[in-house]
Amino acid sequence: MRPMTMFEKIWKDHVVDHEEGKPTLLYIDLHLVHEVTSPQAFEGLRIAGRGVRRPDLTFATMDHNVPTKDRFNIEDPIAKQQIDALCHNCKEFDVPLADLSSSEQGIVHIIGPELGLTQPGKTIVCGDSHTSTHGAFGALAFGIGTSEVEHVLATQCLQQAKPKTLNIKINGHLPIGTTAKDLMLYIISKHGTSVGAGYVIEFTGDIIRRMSMEERMTVCNMSIEAGARAGLIAPDEITFRYLEGRRYAPAGEEWTKAVENWRKIVSDPEAVYDRTVEINAGEVAPQVTWGTTPSMGMDITQAVPNPDDFSTPTERQAAQRALEYMKLTPGTPMTEIKIDRVFIGSCTNGRIEDLREAARVVKGYKIANHVDALIVPGSQSVKKQAEKEGLDKIFMEAGFDWRESGCSMCLGMNSDVLLNGERCASTSNRNFEGRMGRNSKTHLLSPAMTAAAAIKGHFTDVREWKFQ
Repeated sequence: MRPMTMFEKIWKDHVVDHEEGKPTLLYIDLHLVHEVTSPQAFEGLRIAGRGVRRPDLTFATMDHNVPTKDRFNIEDPIAKQQIDALCHNCKEFDVPLADLSSSEQGIVHIIGPELGLTQPGKTIVCGDSHTSTHGAFGALAFGIGTSEVEHVLATQCLQQAKPKTLNIKINGHLPIGTTAKDLMLYIISKHGTSVGAGYVIEFTGDIIRRMSMEERMTVCNMSIEAGARAGLIAPDEITFRYLEGRRYAPAGEEWTKAVENWRKIVSDPEAVYDRTVEINAGEVAPQVTWGTTPSMGMDITQAVPNPDDFSTPTERQAAQRALEYMKLTPGTPMTEIKIDRVFIGSCTNGRIEDLREAARVVKGYKIANHVDALIVPGSQSVKKQAEKEGLDKIFMEAGFDWRESGCSMCLGMNSDVLLNGERCASTSNRNFEGRMGRNSKTHLLSPAMTAAAAIKGHFTDVREWKFQ
């Protein structure tokens, strides 16, 4: 048998049916559900007189619409309707639900790993593009649309065209002051938001092997911003240590058998990828975006670019439009750009390691007088752990607003939105026009860089930070 990549092994193990020239029918091991993309899917089941095929392989939570200031006071009527519908649907169809009163509630891509639902070798889907996060565990995980949500609920299967394989090989060491978030923003700024189009990316190399699970989740989360269908990282001892003992992880003899199987899904040494891109981690500096896609980013030491410096008419036009929207002048040093708001959280950087990183910068300081800043833990578990470590006190003493768990400002679908024209330093994954509110101006950074910007009131190089 020819050598196979990890993606090819997982794909092969889940094929239910395939005809040449047609999409493959795949079996789905885990279906994660939230309140925004599921109401129509459940209603479709109800109209057709169908049930949920495998409630035991389905898990729901509330995250997108949850108010983080007072989670039980949902003022938006549409948000309340969606959350109420999820409660009703999960009860009717016997789907496990982490509701607003649950200690397991949180952002779907954070609680899946926390609970041990996310495991190597699984196929995982969710009606959310950043389902790729779960690929950090060696799972083939990708986002699906509402009609596909209904199909998986009804059949536990899904038709998919087989993507190609891309190996992004990252070697070396990340310099001090740079993080997994900086690494991904760097890759996307250098290679564009379409580098992964049509591919499943497997991230390999020395730097990946040394990363914690939380760093790996950030990498795979951002693979979607590189245009990929999914991101993958091979499971190893770091993966197994993270999963062991979690609620839904195998235990006892089943754990031993599971680990033996998980070790086998890694790419064979002689496996051939359709494409390989090599990255030198030593070239990465702290990043900040200046435009309206994650690819419009640069080192913190650089200045806002001039559209005339781009090589093609399309690129020049895109840069001009982005600068007009962002109200930025070419040549302005990134460190001179003032901000109005700060958001630390999201499925990209709302985990405990992210909050520790931000707290280390914030400790002993106060946020700038003109800045409003939010800290939003990605789950109730993260919130509890942060409070146990006293991180909440560090943030509140500095002037941050300590919130409940949820997606919050990342997508402007709840009460946490920017006012018209406000500029925000954010740890989220997207900076599209209007994503955080009308005429909102979003800049993407790492938790440390975002925390430093909150203190200074403008972007600053965290490598020069004086820690208290």
